[in-house]
Amino acid sequence: MDLFSRTWADLLAAVGDLSDEDFARPSGCAGWLVRDLVCHLVVDAQDVLITLVTPEDVPPTRDAVTYWTIDDHRPGEDDPLAALTVRLAAAYEDPALLRFHLDDVGSAAGRAARLADPALRVGTRDEVLTARDYLDAYVLEWTLHHLDLIAGVPDLPGPSAEGLGRARELLEAVAGAPVPAAFCDTDALLLGTGRRPLDDAERVVLGEVADHYPVRLG
Repeated sequence: MDLFSRTWADLLAAVGDLSDEDFARPSGCAGWLVRDLVCHLVVDAQDVLITLVTPEDVPPTRDAVTYWTIDDHRPGEDDPLAALTVRLAAAYEDPALLRFHLDDVGSAAGRAARLADPALRVGTRDEVLTARDYLDAYVLEWTLHHLDLIAGVPDLPGPSAEGLGRARELLEAVAGAPVPAAFCDTDALLLGTGRRPLDDAERVVLGEVADHYPVRLG
């Protein structure tokens, strides 16, 4: 849970360092500008707030790994939620408004996470997790989107080594296969999620593991 807070704080700080011009740059999310990514983070922060105030009294059905599913849809296919995010981001017009909204909602999400009982069972997406597992799962989300942000604005500070390491562990567990140690954590995450395509040499290094990647998380 502490790592959730640190990775989220690092991501919010990086967004806070964006210039107005940076919001129009492409991000590491295919088809999304930086402003679209930041708008998505607003929605993510709202989801965290909603989930942490949605207690359940039944046993958990998911943990930090099984929270994630592998989405069979290919990038670029029609995705109503992704399209809505783009429209919402454009509606802000002034980047300062979007930056303020994320800081406002994002700070609240961070406070809620720090106050949450780790053993609390919460409901989201018709599943039940402990607050500890739910917030742990989001370390992967924050780290990947931090990489998406610096893909468009490389001068920004990137994710912490601790966040990258935990995100890699989660991704490998979801995929069911470890990425060879020859790949650093950043490359493992970018290649493993299809954010950067494998070249022939990398495919050879991956060997049979290449059949498990890339995965699109849902």
